[in-house]
Amino acid sequence: MTSSEMGRRYIEEARGRVELVRLAHERGLWATVVREAQEAVELLLKGALRLVAVEPARTHDVAELLKREAGRFPAWFQSEIQALASISTEMAGDRGVAFYGDERQGLGPQDLFDEANANRAIRNLDYVAELCARLTVPAPEQSGRGDGSAGSTS
Repeated sequence: MTSSEMGRRYIEEARGRVELVRLAHERGLWATVVREAQEAVELLLKGALRLVAVEPARTHDVAELLKREAGRFPAWFQSEIQALASISTEMAGDRGVAFYGDERQGLGPQDLFDEANANRAIRNLDYVAELCARLTVPAPEQSGRGDGSAGSTS
């Protein structure tokens, strides 16, 4: 399997998780929404990196890698890198607490996140999912880069 194929599969898997995030939201499981949205965003961004033949870091926050490898992406995606990097860092920071809570303060995850946090996580997820899905759309014949997909570099 090529890096590009794996990237597409990561993005497909992450997009499938959006329904799970929405179900958690419907049930008022705010911390679960935050955590699951972070995992989906991480998978989307790692998929995007694989689409341009970059092995993603074994870390939850890929912000620095996205910025370092920005030139491999189409111009329209490059213009979103700073926002994507910020989202990656913000959501990765919430990941652990959304799962375990804050043991020092004696607070569970459900005590630390509310509906506003969950709504922000969903907005971030939707934004990242839309951009990463667009990367998987074949580019117009004339360029192959710049305004369409990330191509099929392996």
